[in-house]
Order: sequence, then structure tokens, then C-alpha cells
Amino acid sequence: MFFLLAISFLLIVPYGASQGSYSYCEGDCKTSCQYENVALRGRATQSSVFGNTKYGYVSWPINAIDGNPDADYYHGSCTHTNNDMSPWWRLDLLRNHRISKVIITNRGDCCGERLNGGEILIGSSLANNGNNNPRCAQITNSVVPLTQSFDCDNLVGRYVNIVIPGRQDFLHFCEVAVYGVPTHDDNFCESSVTTQ
Repeated sequence: MFFLLAISFLLIVPYGASQGSYSYCEGDCKTSCQYENVALRGRATQSSVFGNTKYGYVSWPINAIDGNPDADYYHGSCTHTNNDMSPWWRLDLLRNHRISKVIITNRGDCCGERLNGGEILIGSSLANNGNNNPRCAQITNSVVPLTQSFDCDNLVGRYVNIVIPGRQDFLHFCEVAVYGVPTHDDNFCESSVTTQ
């Protein structure tokens, strides 16, 4: 099983698989920022990988960044941990990014309420598997709507964690999109010409 987990950690989803980019206007709208779904270029890992005898291991951590928001676990595009204490999933963006928002598509065929109380964390530390990083948001209603957007106020970090702190449970969801730009990018916000 360790060998299989190592393989899933090294897989990289090609850029541009889905979910594109969006523009964001700051302040007086004299500057505009182009945020992309940087999750598609990242690497993912999690506290454990759930498997069952009927379907095998269809719950790899990379499934959550494959660009496929199919919310039916049995279609093979969701991530799922075992019944862990404080289960977590972590995305490594490979360098620091300024993160505007995180969009999560929950599991839709069953048990969506398990994500209630989950937290989205962003930072550059791997202490406690990244679960000590600053909080972007807490998930308080994970069932409706199935896909939810969380504003992260341009938090900076390399790692994006989703964790259910202090509770023993399964952690599962089907897609995560992280919109941001690399912090070293001098073109983070380009001046825009406005006419009135």
C-alpha cells in the first residue's frame, strides 16, 4: 500500500484540464488580477486512502484535482480517507501563491454532511502535516449547495489543507479548485486602462 500511495503523490495533472481563470478587480479597479486554478498543477496527499473489496482503491488524493467535478464517489473521481482522527487532505502548489478563493465540490451520492466542521488552511508550514497553517474558512454547511466557494482574502502559502479537526471521521470530496497566482509573479496585478 505504501508503494501505491507514493505513486499517487507523484502524479501531476496537466495544466488547463478545466476550470480556467477569472479576473478580479482590486480597490478602485485601476488594477486587475488574473487568477488561475493552480490546483491543476499541484500534487496531493492525504492522511490515508480508503479502499474496499468491491471497488478497490478509487479514492486517491489526486482525484480531487483531476478537473472532473463528478460528485458520485463510485465513478472514481473523488478522494476518500479511512475513518481517521482529524483526517486531512493536502495540496502542494510547489511554491507560494497568493490565494483568492477555494472551491470544493462535495460528494453527492452519500454522506455529504461528513465535511461539516471541516477547515480550509493555507500556509507554507508542514508542521502537523500542514494542519497548523492559517485558516481560510470553516465549512459549516457541506450538503447544499454541492459546490461551494470560499474567499481566502489573498492568503499566501504553498500548501492548501482540508481537515476535519478533533473528530474521527471519513474525509471525502470530489473536486478542489484553488484560484491564485504565484507570489513571485511581478505581473500579479496588471494595470488596466479604464475610460469613462
